[in-house]
Amino acid sequence: MIRLEGIEKTYHVGEVDLPVLRGISLEIAQGEYAALMGVSGSGKSTLMNIIGCLDRPTSGAYWLDGEEVSLLSEDELARIRNKKLGFVFQNFNLLSRTSALENVMLPLMYSEPELIEREAARRAEEMLVRVGLAERMKHHPAQLSGGQQQRVAIARALVNNPPFLLADEPTGNLDSKMSAEIIALFSELNERDGITVLLVTHDADVAHNAGRVIHIRDGRIDADTAEKKEPRSPGAAQ
Repeated sequence: MIRLEGIEKTYHVGEVDLPVLRGISLEIAQGEYAALMGVSGSGKSTLMNIIGCLDRPTSGAYWLDGEEVSLLSEDELARIRNKKLGFVFQNFNLLSRTSALENVMLPLMYSEPELIEREAARRAEEMLVRVGLAERMKHHPAQLSGGQQQRVAIARALVNNPPFLLADEPTGNLDSKMSAEIIALFSELNERDGITVLLVTHDADVAHNAGRVIHIRDGRIDADTAEKKEPRSPGAAQ
């Protein structure tokens, strides 16, 4: 699904070069559920942005689903993002004045503008049912709990049926109970539907639920553990 070879990223700040990624090589197979961990400044967010086609590497090569995306144009990268990638963020990024249903419909307006509204609504409804929000479709974000808002965000990420889901600190603004519900949903999507999941987190208990944990330190892969562990609730005692 994903292959990175020698990925480097250097930011230029005035006359100073700031290397952030230093030769990352990594493969993630279709159907994997992996967690990416690292302290602030380790390079994990930069790596996530490159994998999500939101940023470009300074050097190295990146293949997504068999297609080299390192040198694609902005329009081609937008096509990749719309068709193959779903994004879930810590802050939900929902439109406050629109309903859950309308928030989930939004990506379809960009990826399939010819789609009639009734069909877009049907597909959005299916996604909201899938994430357990059948009774909350007409509610606005302010009327939903944090966990419910994140479920709307997950439904929105899935409405285009992408094979790959990227989640950046998706439990960062949730309490332990809601975090456990969201992580259980990711596991279900991965195990039942075969969606490839890459989860960025600083929480070891959240990462513990993935089948693979990748640690990044100072812009390099520091450890890569692919041993399946027993599920554990986020926030559980060590």
